[in-house]
Amino acid sequence: MNATPTTGQPPHHPNRRTLLRTALGTGVGALLWSSLGATATATPRRATGDLLINDFESVTWGDWSTTGSAFGSGPALGPDLLRRLEITNYRGNGVASSEREGDGPTGTLTSPDFTIQRDYIAFAVGGGDYERVTCLNLLVDGELVRSATGRNSDALSEASWDVRPWKGRRARIQIIDTATGDWGHVNVDQIVQTDQPTKRPVTTQPLYKETWRPQFHFTARQWVMDRLNPGQRQEGWLNDLNGLIFYEGEYHLFAQRWNKCWIHAISKDLVHWTELPPAFWEEDLGTGVQSGSCVIDYQNTSGLSPDGKTPPMVAFWSRNDNRSQCLSYSLDRGRTWKHYDANPVLVAPERDPKVFWYAPGKHWVMFLYGGDQYHIYNSPDLLHWTDTGHPVSGFECPDFFELPVDDDPAQTRWVLVRGDGKYSLGTFDGTRFTEQTSQYVADSGPHFYATQSWNNTETGDGRRIQAAWMRGGSYPDMPFSQQVTFPAELTLRTTNDGLRLHRNPVAEISRLHTTQAHWSGSLRAGRSRTLSSSGDRFHHVLQVAVPEGARLTLDVRGIPVVLDHQSVDNGSGPQTLSEPLTRLEVLIDRTSIEVFANNGEVSVSRCYLPSNNSLTLSADGGSCQIDSTLHTLSGIWPV
Repeated sequence: MNATPTTGQPPHHPNRRTLLRTALGTGVGALLWSSLGATATATPRRATGDLLINDFESVTWGDWSTTGSAFGSGPALGPDLLRRLEITNYRGNGVASSEREGDGPTGTLTSPDFTIQRDYIAFAVGGGDYERVTCLNLLVDGELVRSATGRNSDALSEASWDVRPWKGRRARIQIIDTATGDWGHVNVDQIVQTDQPTKRPVTTQPLYKETWRPQFHFTARQWVMDRLNPGQRQEGWLNDLNGLIFYEGEYHLFAQRWNKCWIHAISKDLVHWTELPPAFWEEDLGTGVQSGSCVIDYQNTSGLSPDGKTPPMVAFWSRNDNRSQCLSYSLDRGRTWKHYDANPVLVAPERDPKVFWYAPGKHWVMFLYGGDQYHIYNSPDLLHWTDTGHPVSGFECPDFFELPVDDDPAQTRWVLVRGDGKYSLGTFDGTRFTEQTSQYVADSGPHFYATQSWNNTETGDGRRIQAAWMRGGSYPDMPFSQQVTFPAELTLRTTNDGLRLHRNPVAEISRLHTTQAHWSGSLRAGRSRTLSSSGDRFHHVLQVAVPEGARLTLDVRGIPVVLDHQSVDNGSGPQTLSEPLTRLEVLIDRTSIEVFANNGEVSVSRCYLPSNNSLTLSADGGSCQIDSTLHTLSGIWPV
């Protein structure tokens, strides 16, 4: 994980509540509460033709059904009770509330079936902001298709769902409260089918066509929520890469939704991705499913497969206590998952287990981050682990693998990559990593963190392919947040400075090429050349000669990428090469720029927001020789 995990239980507001409850015993308090809208019991506003689902004005739930104890025998009725619960902005005289006995009780409240007959379902909702835990849900044919939460406020907010895709189908409303801590409740009022909602959904652009959505870098989607600027643990957010693995022709990409679940996507070619529903979720609110890794247990050493013919896909992860190391597994190529019944399989500080099979020793190895070190464990069966007693320095999200030197399989080095992308080289005997180098930078960009590489590719073409979370990008008023670097092939190459890891975009980038524009020539000092005046996704390949003292600037939609004789700068200062700059690849997406210099000796990844749509080259301090091929790219998302 990229930081000490949150508990998933944001604080309530005891100071506000205490002050108001104290004040309520006085006339001043009554006036104060009235000014906050607690007694807003005006007649509900509904348009002609609206179909009421429930306004919660009855003493009992009627034909709605309940489980658990959270919702009691009927709605919260009357201004006195609603005032005590601090519920405001309600209409009429009643509210469906799970807070009558505090935040402890849990349960559900479910409507009978009804037919969707209008374009929207409108409602008012308040309470805790815990997706899928304290929420109002719409189920169509038993499947969850829309959900809404409060915003950690008991002031009800009006909202609506666009239900046109399900018009004419049978549906149910379900109100859920499975939380027991602060803000562990939900309040709902005035659920109505309508063609004229007071407040329409906030997400208005088609999925994958949003203004700032990258078009060939992976980003997460919202499945049932309608929210802009999602934060940690909310649909549309992603962070650390987890469990990257290749199996039976599919590349699996897993990523964090900040310890709430593992996001999951699959690809046949590392370019076109299909996001599946999250692989698995935290066991209970706040317990967490932090970062980790995946393996295929081909020999069924764990016994998790009942027949041995179907090797389990096993995911390792850490709970939020930063001590419990757990596993989940799948027997159907990652489509469904089960938490291991006897979790945790290891109790040891701290998190981010990296697990792999060590063939020479015929045993499993785990690198586990804890106390600014990676502790190395061995296991015969993935279930029982022994500390080897040979830790190595490092911080968060380890990745560890073997690479040939200069493509020679007879010469190899093991590569230990830290969470920030820094790596060192050495040897490994199954229990001890012997470092032979200092730590070097794999990617020097300002938005490169929590790298992982695809495991099990030896069953495919054998490439070691890396991706990272582009931490810190900005996507204003979008229904998603954060993106993943484009997959890069890793190789070990001899340079003038010694062995270095090289990163290059995978060759499959060519599958996105549509049109290309070529220009070759000399660009004199003080002159510029526009390569494109529009477009927002390109693969730019350049052969260049920049004399000493000269500078060549590639202006990418208002963002300068600065090249000189022997360095590149893509937002993190000049990054020096071991030899003069001769070749550059630049991946340009709507909100990211990735630069690969001299066949990947230096790579620099960054996020950005454009100020214009042009792509321009300019020279200063001397004439520069340039051979430029600009490929326009198609998008990776479904049309």
